[in-house]
Amino acid sequence: MPQKFWGRRSTNEDLNSTAFPTRGLASEIASTDAMMQLLNDPVAAVDRLRQIEARTHSSGVAEAQATVDAILGAVKERGDAALKDYTKRFDGVQLDTLRVDPAAVEAAWQSAPLALRDALQLAHRRISAFHREQLPKDIELKGPHGERLGRRWRPVNKAGLYVPGGRAAYPSTVLMNAIPAQVAGVKQVVMVTPPGPDGQVNPAVLAAAHVAGVEEIYSVGGAQAVAALAFGTESIPAVDVITGPGNLFVTLAKKSVYGRVGIDSLAGPSEVLVIADDSASAELVAADLLAQAEHDPLAAAILLTTSPRLAQEVPEAIAAQLEDHPRREVTEASIRDWGLMVLCDSLEQAAQLSDRFAPEHLELLVQEPAALAEHIQQAGAIFMGQHTPEAAGDYLAGPNHTLPTSGTARFAGALSVETFMRHTSLINFNRQALEATGA
Repeated sequence: MPQKFWGRRSTNEDLNSTAFPTRGLASEIASTDAMMQLLNDPVAAVDRLRQIEARTHSSGVAEAQATVDAILGAVKERGDAALKDYTKRFDGVQLDTLRVDPAAVEAAWQSAPLALRDALQLAHRRISAFHREQLPKDIELKGPHGERLGRRWRPVNKAGLYVPGGRAAYPSTVLMNAIPAQVAGVKQVVMVTPPGPDGQVNPAVLAAAHVAGVEEIYSVGGAQAVAALAFGTESIPAVDVITGPGNLFVTLAKKSVYGRVGIDSLAGPSEVLVIADDSASAELVAADLLAQAEHDPLAAAILLTTSPRLAQEVPEAIAAQLEDHPRREVTEASIRDWGLMVLCDSLEQAAQLSDRFAPEHLELLVQEPAALAEHIQQAGAIFMGQHTPEAAGDYLAGPNHTLPTSGTARFAGALSVETFMRHTSLINFNRQALEATGA
């Protein structure tokens, strides 16, 4: 049996035929018995990439929006009582109090395995160091007539962090949201996260909150948690900015309250696009595709390759690694419905197709990844070389893992320190400047 590469997993986002010359494409490799779709026609690939990008625009969105609207209205009107009712209905848990006892956060840290504690502290150091470099600088200019012009950055007063639960625990999401808020200087950071079946928040999430210094935590999730952060309730304060990923209902709730509060983005299901040449290992390519496919049945895993060998071997490697995969059902659904391989004529062609998709995560498993990266214009994050698995970025590389999905990397970037800040223009004219400019 081929070796498993789960160490790369993250266990716990108008072109025409003339743009893509088809010379050299192996026309006989037009289909495959493997679960992953294989295309060698770049025009057909563009059409399929469009379909994958739009995978969240299903017929059920309107019904989900109606549910979200009802939840938002109920929380706005009934506050904590509505939150407790929805928690019982959706999570099967009856809560007497919504706030997590700070003693439980301390206990989660003290009882966490030493390896987890070390990993969280390492991640905290690296993420903090990177985000400190993002602090924007104020602008102060003196005009030709003595006028002073500027731009001043200040943090928002309150930030709400949504940390998802359900299928898995996401302690890394705590760090990736809390650290930039704290670096920005936000005075009050409020975290919401769904309770587990036992009514308790996942201890790994609480351990991450301890490391990040988040003290105000509420055991509530879903659209109702977003509503509480936007409108405020008896227990949960209204905030200025809401960040953090979630399911469709969370995303629609964030979309609905935007304008009343700021948000980071409307993050959809995760996605990875791998560009690989013949130097890449089929086992590593398969592992990196599966590392995103395991997140959600709607996650997308795409391979653009110039290597007919990889086009043949990667499906075999995927099948082998799926044999005893701990999240096989979810991963198979993702690969089957939203997996794609495209055999490209050149790496330049692969880069063009990648830019058309504007992936959340882009991996360059090629001989000269830095050179190829120069040809990429639209991606949330670029992982260069065989020793840079996407999972490293998910956890502790340093840059933020909350990234634009579903093509929004065309105009958006990662969550950052600036997400939690606002800037104000400053204009100070003296008499000479006012007269000289004729204002």
